Amino acid sequence: MQEFKHEIARMLTDKLPGSDIDFEGLMEIPPDPAMGDYAFPCFQLAKQLRKSPIKIAEELVGQLEPNGIVSEIKQVQAYVNFFINKEELSRKILTRALHHPLDYGAQNIGANKTVAIDFSSPNIAKPFNIGHLRSTVIGGSLKSIFEYLGYEVQGINYLGDWGTQFGKVICAYEEWRDEVDLTHEPIKQLLKLYVKFHEEAEKDPSLNEKAREWFKRLEEEDPVALELWEDFKDITIETLIQVYHRMGIEFTEYSGESRYFKKAEQVADMLDKKGLLVESEGAMIVDLSEYDMPPFLVKKSDGTTLYSSRDLAAAIDRYERFGFTQSLYVVGQEQTLHLNQVFKVLELLGYDWAERCTHVPFGLYLFSGEKMATRKGRIIYLEDVLDDAVELIREIIEEKNPNLLEKEQVAEMVGVGAVLFADLKNTRIKDVQFDYDKILSFDGETGPYLQYTHARINSLLKKAGKEIEVDQIDFGLLQENEEKEVVKAVGYFPDKIQEAAEKLEPSIIAKHLISLAAVFNTFYNAHRVITDNEEVSKARLALALAVKITLSNGLRLLGIKAPEQM
Repeated sequence: MQEFKHEIARMLTDKLPGSDIDFEGLMEIPPDPAMGDYAFPCFQLAKQLRKSPIKIAEELVGQLEPNGIVSEIKQVQAYVNFFINKEELSRKILTRALHHPLDYGAQNIGANKTVAIDFSSPNIAKPFNIGHLRSTVIGGSLKSIFEYLGYEVQGINYLGDWGTQFGKVICAYEEWRDEVDLTHEPIKQLLKLYVKFHEEAEKDPSLNEKAREWFKRLEEEDPVALELWEDFKDITIETLIQVYHRMGIEFTEYSGESRYFKKAEQVADMLDKKGLLVESEGAMIVDLSEYDMPPFLVKKSDGTTLYSSRDLAAAIDRYERFGFTQSLYVVGQEQTLHLNQVFKVLELLGYDWAERCTHVPFGLYLFSGEKMATRKGRIIYLEDVLDDAVELIREIIEEKNPNLLEKEQVAEMVGVGAVLFADLKNTRIKDVQFDYDKILSFDGETGPYLQYTHARINSLLKKAGKEIEVDQIDFGLLQENEEKEVVKAVGYFPDKIQEAAEKLEPSIIAKHLISLAAVFNTFYNAHRVITDNEEVSKARLALALAVKITLSNGLRLLGIKAPEQM
């Protein structure tokens, strides 16, 4: 739709030469399609022209003339409203979509630019729970969106694989290894040990000292500690890969804090040489009080490094390897202060690229108002949620379409898609109250609703049995208002992808797909697609195919598959 805005902006510029008004940026979409396709507010012209906005709008409507692209111009109070020629609108948008079925909406604005995205990043030796879903699917979708816009994307799974907590797991394993069987559901067995450690440490605080000692041995590369840690890490990654594959999530690399525990010492030396490192109660810190932030802890009093110093080392390493245009951290909003500190310390170290580092915060899943607490064993396993969703779809298929081909594959696509979409349709910064009934609901604004619309269109196209030859379509036959709204929704899709990238907000695409499906179903219920008029049928089938293409591409950007039948 951008080229139509460009044309309207050109028309306004011709009538108001020398004006510094951003005509295109100020343009709005009227709340009611009957009022027009675009509206220009005249308020900012009032001071320049020394007239009331209503008077300016009246005069502009008298001066502007419709052309091949703009069919009608009207005044609505202080707005100049523009109507796009229906045939021109349909021809340009649908031709573009139909000629590019696999990459409609793709752009090349990211050519020769690299985006590094740190996302998912669970801890090893812990199960992949529902709390990890948000970072995983938001980051995975952003990765797809930036790739679609032509960027080179480095998807980094920065595993939590270092720190005192692993001293706790090793300590627990050494104390109670006879109580677990790592050959059967090993991650759940390791969680059992982790929970038991915290229960027992409340009774016997000396266990915490043992855990700290085990972690110190790990940092000193003690072979016993390293072997156990490597085993726990391998077990975790093997399990994680299975879940990621199920959700269609891919990473460029799996790395973790352990990669940087030695480099963290080098960063500490750099801070010291810059005069930034100071001692505080035995620990080494960077004083950030000048920037209204608390101290940034670099080393604990026992000399061991922290995740904060390892995060600095990781950021430096990523820039040295990738030379990123942007480095995104898809991490919960509770880490906002920490990441602001990291970026500020990088800046103080003299790295001008620190301003390219961006926190992409998101809200939590809440459970009766509480955040999930791993150490207390209050866990909802992500795989269990996916399994429940798939089973529910399987039951619906058996009830409503038992003869469906490839039932298992369809159930998996729709069930997993339901869970992913239930997350991605939310504005990412908002907390999400975890509710099984809502997540597994298939009514209203859901992934299955979009997938069903896609399958419905596919069935319609198969029933028509006509080869759609784009160059032989008479787009002037698409004159119904419902048809125009569908065309516009298809046309907005490329703009929505770009907006989602700029705002780092996949929900923009999810919400647009819901709008697209809604206007298509309104059209479908109001008008026959296959009619007695063969030329009208061809035009409407072309419209339906463009919707199917847009839904398929949009769902793919959200990590969701679009089945051909349901």
